[in-house]
Amino acid sequence: MTLHVFGIRHHGPGCARNLRAALQALAPDAVLIEGPPDAQAALSLVADAGMKPPIALLVHEQDAPQNAVFYPFAEFSPEWQALRYASEAGLQARFMDLPCAIQMAADAAPESDTEPDGEPDGEPDVEVAALRADPIGMLAEAAGFTDREQWWDVQVEQRRDATGLFAGILEAMGTLREQHAETDLREQRREAYMRTVIREAQKEGFQKIAIVCGAWHAPRLATLGPAKADAELLKGLPKIKVASTWIPWTYSRLAFRSGYGAGVESPGWYAHLWHHPDRASTVWATLAARLLREQDIDASAANVIETVRLADTLAAVRELPAPGLRELREAIEAVLCGGEASRLALIRSGLEIGEALGAVPEGAGQVPLARDFEREVKRLRMKITTEQLPLVLDLRKDNDLDRSRLLHRLRVLGVEWGRVVGAGKTSGTFRESWQTAWRPELAIDLIAGNLHGNTVEVAAANSLTARAQSADLAALTPLIEVAILAHLPSALDRLLVELSERAALSSDVRLQMEAVAPLARIARYSDVRDTRAEHVLPVLHALFERIFIGVAPACTQLDDDAAAKMSEALGTAHAACLLLDQAELTQAWLDALRRLMESDAAHPRIRGRSCRLLLEQRALGEGELARRASLALSPSLEAAHAAQWIEGVLAGDGLLLVHQDELLGTLDAWLSGLSVDTFEAQLPLLRRAFCALNASERQAVARRMKTTRPGTAAARAVAQADELDAARVGRVLPVLAQILGVEHG
Repeated sequence: MTLHVFGIRHHGPGCARNLRAALQALAPDAVLIEGPPDAQAALSLVADAGMKPPIALLVHEQDAPQNAVFYPFAEFSPEWQALRYASEAGLQARFMDLPCAIQMAADAAPESDTEPDGEPDGEPDVEVAALRADPIGMLAEAAGFTDREQWWDVQVEQRRDATGLFAGILEAMGTLREQHAETDLREQRREAYMRTVIREAQKEGFQKIAIVCGAWHAPRLATLGPAKADAELLKGLPKIKVASTWIPWTYSRLAFRSGYGAGVESPGWYAHLWHHPDRASTVWATLAARLLREQDIDASAANVIETVRLADTLAAVRELPAPGLRELREAIEAVLCGGEASRLALIRSGLEIGEALGAVPEGAGQVPLARDFEREVKRLRMKITTEQLPLVLDLRKDNDLDRSRLLHRLRVLGVEWGRVVGAGKTSGTFRESWQTAWRPELAIDLIAGNLHGNTVEVAAANSLTARAQSADLAALTPLIEVAILAHLPSALDRLLVELSERAALSSDVRLQMEAVAPLARIARYSDVRDTRAEHVLPVLHALFERIFIGVAPACTQLDDDAAAKMSEALGTAHAACLLLDQAELTQAWLDALRRLMESDAAHPRIRGRSCRLLLEQRALGEGELARRASLALSPSLEAAHAAQWIEGVLAGDGLLLVHQDELLGTLDAWLSGLSVDTFEAQLPLLRRAFCALNASERQAVARRMKTTRPGTAAARAVAQADELDAARVGRVLPVLAQILGVEHG
C-alpha cells in the first residue's frame, strides 16, 4: 500500500492543472480530499450537468441554520478537479477533514470543555499561525519576492510540467513544520482525523491512495504514525446535527476582499489562466479593451498590441518566463487606461475579480422553502444574478404585482434580494422601483426561513405572526403595512386582532396617534394591493375614538422633550385623518384640536401646534389666530412659554408668517418688548423655532417686515443688513481673493 500526498493551495489553476495531470499519471484506486465528511452524500452530484462552478458546499446546523460554514469550489480549484477526476474515472472520492458536526460543536462549547487534560496554556505562536495561514507566501518571502502572488504564479500557475512539483511542496512544508512546534489544538485534531480516514481506506484494501490536502497539512499525512495517539485526541468530542447542500457561489466571494480566509486576490485572473493557459496575455488584454469599450472608453486594437508588447518587455526585464497579472496590470494602466486610476479600478472589479455566478441542479439537497423560491422565480420570469439590476414594477399588471409580493415576502424572512429605491409619494402609487442583487449567503437566510414554513408565502406569514406576539403598539402597525405589501391575508387578520387588543389596553395616546398613519395609508390605497379597506377601518376608527378622548389629558404636565414628541405625533395623526377624507372623522379631530388650543393646562408648544393645524384647515380665522397669539405672548406669561408656543406655530410651512400680518405684528411687538437679559436667555429656543424656516422663507419674512412695517426695530435691522459698509468690505476682499486664488482688482 502506498500513499501519494498532493499538497495544494486552494483555488490555483496551475496547481489544479498539475494535480489533474499527476492523478492521471498515478491512476489511484481511491482519492481522499480535505473536505467535510458531513457532505459526503452531496458528492454524488459532482458529475451532474447542472453543476457549474463557482459553487459551494453549505454545511449548517439543523436546528440553527444561521450557524453555517461554506466550502467554495471554482473550476480551477484543485479539490474540484480531484473530485471531477474521481467521478470520471469511476473511483471513490471521500472527504476526510474533521467533521463540521464536531468543529461547530467545539465552537459553541466553552474552551475549557474542549481542551484535553494536560494541554498547555498560553498564547498561540504568531509565526506558526502566519505560516499556517499562507505557508507558500512565507516561502515567497524567503525566496526574495515582495509579491507573494507573483512568486506563486512563476513557480506553479505558469508551470507546464508537474514533475517534482508536489514532492517539492511536501519537502518545503516538511522543513517549515519541523522548525516550528504545533500549538493549535484544532489543527492537531483535524490532522488526526485525516490520518484516521486514511487508515480506514488502507484497511479496506485500497493500494494506491491519492491524498489531496492543503500544503500545510501534507507532511503530517505522509507518515501516519501510531493510531492510538490520534484516537486519544479525538476521544469524546461533542457533536451536533448538521445538514449540507450545494449552493451557487461567485468569484467576488472567492476574493480576499470578501473576508474569505482561503480566498485569492484575483479569481477572475485565475479563471482566465485556467481557460487560456497558452494565450493568457493576448486574450487578457483583449478582454480589458472590450470592457473599456463597453463603458464608451476608447481602446483600439493597436492599444491591445502595445499592451501585450509592454507586458512581455516587463516580464523580460524582471527575468520572468511570461507576463503575470502584475505585468499585465501595469501595461494596461499605462496604455489602455492612460494612467487613470478609475479605469484601472474598472478592470480590477470587472475582470480581475469578476462577478461570475455558478449554478447547481434544481432541488440539489435543498430545503422545501428554497425549492419553492426557485419555482416562484421561474414562474415570474425573474433573473438571479450578482449584478445590481433595476426592477421597475407596474402594480396594475398581475406578474409585476406578484413580483412585488415575492420580494416583500423575502424581506420579511430576512432574504434581502431586493431593496425598494422608489415607490412614488405613497404606497398607493402604481409604480414600485427595486434594486436587486443576489448574494450567495442569502442561501443561508432561505434555509433559516424554512423554520417558519415550507413555502415563501406561509413562512413569511408565520414569521410576521411570530414577531407580532412580542411587538408593542408602535411596532405592530408597520408590520400590518408589511403584511399588505407582501399580500399575507392570514397574517394580516392576526395582526389586526393583535392591534385591536393592544390598542384597547394601551393608555399611551402618542403611540396611538403614531399607529394610525400606516393604517390610514392601507385603508386609503388598499385597492392597489388588492386588500379590502373594510379590514382596517374598524380598527382605525376605534383608535381615533380613543385618541379623541385621551389626547387632552395626555398633553398636560409634559416637559419640553415630551411635548416635542407629542407635537410630532399630532402632526402624524392630523395627516392620517386628512388622508382618510371622512367628514365626520375630520370634524371630530378638529374639535379635539380646538380643545387643545383652548386648554390652559396643555403645554404651550401643543397649543401652538394645534393653532397651526386648525389654521391650515381654515378652522381658525386670522383674527382668532392673532387673538390667540396675543394671549400666548402676553407680558404676564413667562418668555419661555411664549417661545414654545411660537415653535409650535412655526412648525410646517414658514410662509404662514408672510401672509398673516396680525400674527407677524404680534410676534414683532413681543420680541421688541423683551428685555436684553430675557432675550439672550430665550435666544437658543427662538433660533430653534425660526430655524424651521428655510432660507427663502426667512428672506420672505424679512422683506415683509421691511415693506409693511417700516417703522419697527425689526424693519430697521433688515434695512441695515441690506446695506454694505464699503470700508469693511474693502478689508475683506483681499483676503477672500487670496483664499480663492484670484487676483484682487
